[in-house]
Amino acid sequence: MLGLTPMTPYDGHMNSPDTSFLRTLCSLRWLATAGQATTILVATWLLGLELPHVPLWAGVSVLALFNLYVQLRVRDSDPAPVTAFGHILVDVTVLTWMVGWSGGIANPFGSLFLILIALAALALPLRWTHAVAAACVAGYALSAVFGLPLKGGHFDSMSLHLWGAAANFLLSSVVVLVFSTRLAAALRERENQLALLRERFVRNEGIVALATHAASVAHELNTPLATMTLLTDDIAEQCGGDPEMRDDLETLRELLVQCRERVLALAAPAEGARPGRKRASIGHVLEQWRLVRPTIKLQRNPDAPLQLQLDPGIGHLLQVLLNNAADAGEHAGRPQVALDLRLQDGQLFGEVRDYGPGFNAGDAALPGTLFNSGKAGGMGVGLALSHATIERLHGELWMRPAEGQGARVGFRLPLDNSGTNA
Repeated sequence: MLGLTPMTPYDGHMNSPDTSFLRTLCSLRWLATAGQATTILVATWLLGLELPHVPLWAGVSVLALFNLYVQLRVRDSDPAPVTAFGHILVDVTVLTWMVGWSGGIANPFGSLFLILIALAALALPLRWTHAVAAACVAGYALSAVFGLPLKGGHFDSMSLHLWGAAANFLLSSVVVLVFSTRLAAALRERENQLALLRERFVRNEGIVALATHAASVAHELNTPLATMTLLTDDIAEQCGGDPEMRDDLETLRELLVQCRERVLALAAPAEGARPGRKRASIGHVLEQWRLVRPTIKLQRNPDAPLQLQLDPGIGHLLQVLLNNAADAGEHAGRPQVALDLRLQDGQLFGEVRDYGPGFNAGDAALPGTLFNSGKAGGMGVGLALSHATIERLHGELWMRPAEGQGARVGFRLPLDNSGTNA
């Protein structure tokens, strides 16, 4: 009537990140040892069975000593399949010993060998599952051939067998229920992760194609932009003393220069040059944005780290968020944007607040796929690139409703991984 508590499956995805398979197995084995000791006492005193105490207590002691040895040497990383098989083999051996000394084939707890096979099938590779099955069949055969029959007791043998079968059924049901639900949850989580990876793969493929096309278009736009810059200079010389016209032409020239710099930055990787990623300060990024969106009122915190040098990807992320907030504010008739940038614990925290119509709590998801835009004239590229930048730099992007009306889009970026420096 003595059995061994089954083990947890060997699967790194089914264990918590801070608990390895062997550590979990050690905890379960302590429960098995306590259960075996309790069963010996109950069977001897309550049921009146004449059990061989020395072999049974020796089996409990061996299992406890082995578990103590393993617990002292266990590591947090998941073991190799051969190591997991070795631990299961120890439990199979102890189960064979305990069943053999407590009734043999007449012991209803002998069916726990099936539980060990089932758990191995769920957790181990196929060949190791076959090895566990062979070990369990051998152990059950040995306990059946050499097992000692139960003697004495306050109940007849049939009643003992029936009560043992009922207890074994309850134990097996709990084990199957617990580990089946854990396995189903792990499979669902893995499917969700695979779906997320597929989405990221499709998005990244689109970004690569977009970058290739952008580099090609950059070569084509370089000459027209240079020509437009020269024409602007010529018109500025011909306009005479009209100061308003000259200011407008100067603004136009600065925009053309900025566009040409962006085009050259796109074309440089395509030409095979690897000059290094050119960084720009936060203040420079904001000045460029103000030049493009002069009608938008920008409010920022006075202690913003304007001299902090940014990776080009972070600068693009900041401009995308500012442009989206400006578009939302213009749509609502309030063309203003609030920006908050802070350095804290080696990370850059930023939040862009718009004064647009806001959003419903159920629609607070930030689109992370290409060509999926919520704006009528949008291309659906900016936020997808922003998501890719955040993931590349191991940061975080979120969206929350603002007080009154509007939305707040924030981000967190570790400076150590983002290639920024002050």
